[in-house]
Amino acid sequence: MRCFLQSLWRASVLFCLGLLVIHCGEARVLTEVPPGPLYRVVDSELSISCNVSGFRNNNTKKEFEFRMYRPANPNSEINIISSREKDFSYAIFDQRVRNKEVTLEYVSPNSVFFKIKHLQKGDEGEYECFAINIESGYDGIYAAKITVKVIDNSLIVSSPMPPSVSHNEGDTLTLTCQASSNTVQHTHLSVTWYLHKDGEDLAHPIISLDRDFTLSPGQGFEGRYQSGLIQLDKVGEATYRLTMAQLEPSDQGKIHCQAEEWIQDPDRSWYSIAQKDAEATTLTVKAKEVVSDKSSLVVTISAQQTGLQEGQELSLSCSVDAQDIAERFFSVAWLREGVELARIGPTGVLSVGPLYSGREKKGELRASRIRNQDHQLILQPVGTSDQGEYMCRAWPEDRDADGRFTQGAAKDSNSLSVTISAAESGLSVEMEKKNVRVNEGDRLQLTCKVRGVKSQLSVTWQHKSTPAGISNVIALTQEGVMVVGPNFAERKVVAMRPATDTFTLELNELTPSDSGSYQCTVTEGTTSNSQSDSGNVSVTAVESLLKVRLTNRNPVVTVGDEVELVCRLNGPRLPVTLRWSVKRGDSSPDTILTLAPNGDIDWSGDQSRYQLKSENFGDEVQQTLLITGASHREAALYRCEVSVFLENRHKRIPPSNLLALMVKNPVSKLALASTPTVKGDINTDIEITCSVTKPTSTTSRFAVTWLVQQQAKTMTILTSDRDGVVTFGPQVESSQGQRISMMRSEGPSFDLTIRQARIGDSGLYFCRVVEWLQDPRGQWYELPPVNKTTELNLTEPLNDLSMDKTEQEVTAKEGAEVDLMCSLTSGAFSPSFLYTLTWLYTASDRSVMKVPLVKLDHTGLLKYPTNKQLLGLQRRIRLSRPTPSSFHLGIQPAHEGDSGTYQCQVEQYQLDPQGHWQQKASDDSGPITLSVNTTVSHLSVEKEDMNLNVTGSQDFSIPCHITAQPSQSSAIQVTWFWQKETDTEQLPIFTVYRNSTLEDRSGRGNRLRFDHPVPNHFNLTVLKSIPGDSGLYFCEAEEWLLSLSQGWRKVAVDKSGNLSVSVHTEAGDHDAVSSPGCSSSIALGVPIAVIVCLVIAVIFLGLKICRGQTSGAKKPNDSLWAEKHPLEPKPSPE
Repeated sequence: MRCFLQSLWRASVLFCLGLLVIHCGEARVLTEVPPGPLYRVVDSELSISCNVSGFRNNNTKKEFEFRMYRPANPNSEINIISSREKDFSYAIFDQRVRNKEVTLEYVSPNSVFFKIKHLQKGDEGEYECFAINIESGYDGIYAAKITVKVIDNSLIVSSPMPPSVSHNEGDTLTLTCQASSNTVQHTHLSVTWYLHKDGEDLAHPIISLDRDFTLSPGQGFEGRYQSGLIQLDKVGEATYRLTMAQLEPSDQGKIHCQAEEWIQDPDRSWYSIAQKDAEATTLTVKAKEVVSDKSSLVVTISAQQTGLQEGQELSLSCSVDAQDIAERFFSVAWLREGVELARIGPTGVLSVGPLYSGREKKGELRASRIRNQDHQLILQPVGTSDQGEYMCRAWPEDRDADGRFTQGAAKDSNSLSVTISAAESGLSVEMEKKNVRVNEGDRLQLTCKVRGVKSQLSVTWQHKSTPAGISNVIALTQEGVMVVGPNFAERKVVAMRPATDTFTLELNELTPSDSGSYQCTVTEGTTSNSQSDSGNVSVTAVESLLKVRLTNRNPVVTVGDEVELVCRLNGPRLPVTLRWSVKRGDSSPDTILTLAPNGDIDWSGDQSRYQLKSENFGDEVQQTLLITGASHREAALYRCEVSVFLENRHKRIPPSNLLALMVKNPVSKLALASTPTVKGDINTDIEITCSVTKPTSTTSRFAVTWLVQQQAKTMTILTSDRDGVVTFGPQVESSQGQRISMMRSEGPSFDLTIRQARIGDSGLYFCRVVEWLQDPRGQWYELPPVNKTTELNLTEPLNDLSMDKTEQEVTAKEGAEVDLMCSLTSGAFSPSFLYTLTWLYTASDRSVMKVPLVKLDHTGLLKYPTNKQLLGLQRRIRLSRPTPSSFHLGIQPAHEGDSGTYQCQVEQYQLDPQGHWQQKASDDSGPITLSVNTTVSHLSVEKEDMNLNVTGSQDFSIPCHITAQPSQSSAIQVTWFWQKETDTEQLPIFTVYRNSTLEDRSGRGNRLRFDHPVPNHFNLTVLKSIPGDSGLYFCEAEEWLLSLSQGWRKVAVDKSGNLSVSVHTEAGDHDAVSSPGCSSSIALGVPIAVIVCLVIAVIFLGLKICRGQTSGAKKPNDSLWAEKHPLEPKPSPE
């Protein structure tokens, strides 16, 4: 089973590798979402596109899934929606998916839009789009993530205009709205004014100021915008003013402004995150009278109020209408009772009559041209002398080429009667406080005391400021009805009469523009009798009230310390929004957190690093930002900023001072230890150790730099950073770098090793250790380096090379292993030396004389000098150096021809300062005489003489017993000889050669039988003897050895004793064998003994075979002839 799983695993790996080869190692599928983070407002729509590419079939509809990870639990995924599974959503999203508030819309088979219609605060987190794999294998990226931040909607839009206004055709309309946002992120606002005409479903844009501050008119208003009749101006920080000149009847309807807040996403595109509308103002436009021809003029006069009381404002409007009025010039004058009050010339210059010139200087008379055809005269305050009949007079003015005007016929308007009443009484008015100082955002309360009251009273409060002039704040009629002035319609203003003789004005949420003179005008009954008094009000801007300071008890802290930054707010209690920011280097400030007036905290940074504490000390509020575990990243410029919500907008207060926080490293406790002085010889390996004995922290890491100072110059050898990566100094050459290394060991210790040191490596070596610590954020920082110095002194050893001159004699047997040795008596014990060894050889027959046999140079290169006579010997030699002082030459196996004289020659080498090897000395050893002999023979054959008498036709045997054979590798050759009794010639009759070949040399044919029953016993039997076989018999044994150099050769010969045989023809004759001291019975016992030995050998072999069969369960022994043990033939000596 295990083998099957392994095979299956290998097949799977090969299959995967095959897929990788097919795809060339590159990812194919790619899933993409826009870059993040995306900032979106609560209750707005979120839309995320997800596109996948790289599938084989591009037209097949792909399946997608969306998940999210909330910041509180970033490792826990929440299923939102899937295009494949209906029940994919978790409970928190299930109902929203069913209600279609969360949708997944296909744009193409490979692209979808994920949408949430109304974002909630809990929707903030990291969203993941996952493309489901529809293919057999995975190849690429199937998921992509994007971060979404959900922020509060701080956009505020309001309009101070009255609900409805009425104008004549051709008049100018001015409307304002205020728009502001307190979003922490960098956003832009766009403002658009809309006109919603009666009877139409949709509102039409009049003019827009987009996020890039570009004006663009709406459809149908392009021409009037290009003519300058429609304008949109930004006044101040948050006020947007719409001006529509030459109103047309088609402009009638509801007009409102809409503000939109935009944010720039990371892909550089702009996205609308909030949109709000201000209250609409209903506009009524009255059509004007039609002019019949070009020469005709139509002059009209109108007044907002014709029945006035003393002290009130008289506003007279004069309108001139004619054809091509924009291209013509007119002079307009106002007359009372036929007396000219003021005139506006064709160029717009005002001239005042003598009766009203003084009032014009006091600012009680003002006249201006509002548009080409509209002119306005204002008298304030008026007296009873100002009542009467008023009319307007207009003259056409023609301008010639020189710019001079020629006045045409005058045209008068109809007359307008204005009455101004006054009553004499003892009424007096006094403002209680003539000078009042209040703060921005506070409430203003002014009181008027009245005396001499005889009838019902009404009061009018007016505000006079330098840029805006006089404007009505509020009036309280005799019936107790409050009438708010147009400029204060959107303000919280109240006029009261808490007592019969007391009138009060209350104006909330004061702004600096409310500074100026306030006049209380009290009118008695229905008469024009009125009395007034005024007082000055100074509103101190909130910028000068709220003071923001940022302090810190300790501007320099150590890594890991806690830091307290205190933002001190001094001033009145106002609803403020506090923002903490940090600026690092040249980058723009980053927001840490925003504290809303209701106490909500919006964290923009890493919340785990900060805490916020708020304390109220009466006249001061302290907002303390706690930084837990300071790191070098906290070393930056900090600032707290405050904004106040006033006038329906966020008003920023000058920020606090920039506070620099410096984070220093802890004091280093690092201590090092090293050997002050290291001495050594050149060409040896030198090791310099630098150990850390006391670190600053148990988690410290160390960067080490080794430097050397030589001749007042310091050079960097190598540097090992805190991760153990080693780099060599710029001045270290590659050849030097191969000799230098550094190793770290426990402790830690830093070991600098210089291999094959040279005399030039001497000098002062500096171990510079930089300790690295990890701050609370996990970032590494370094402490000041610590140095240790070691002086390296290198010396050159003395040259005293000497070889042993003793003559040696070595004797070996042929085929044995020979070991020849020569040794150094001095100069071998310094590792700075290397040696070249040459063995010289002189043959015993002087055929070669002192020729190099083998050479091993100092670089380790082995060379065999070319010499055909020595080729066989060179193949059988080996070199060794078991000790520094001995050199060995081994010969295996030794041949007889290896005999001769051997001698070794040694040369001593040493590196010079330039790194080159130079020969320092040489010497020869004493001669070694080697004698290789063949095996000494001790061959011996039994020498006993015997007599044998046999009868004809009887067999007899001629034994040959070898009693001694010295070598098991030798071969024996036996020859039997016969000598007749009457002859002296010895004739060979039979030979058993060393290769077991038999030869009948007597011609006796089949009457000879050879027998070799046991080792060293040879027997020749003569069958059916005849008398001619009588004679003297003996055997001769030869010992042959295989010589490694000369082949087979005979090394010894020995001869047996004589056997005298007599063959008789008669049977009665005795056939006993007699020998000196032996009877015939002994001769007959020899064959019997041989037979008994053979029987015993057969029984012994039978027992061995049976025992071998019974042990069949055992593992058989390895055979020497098995393939596991192949024979390796010896090399031929040739």
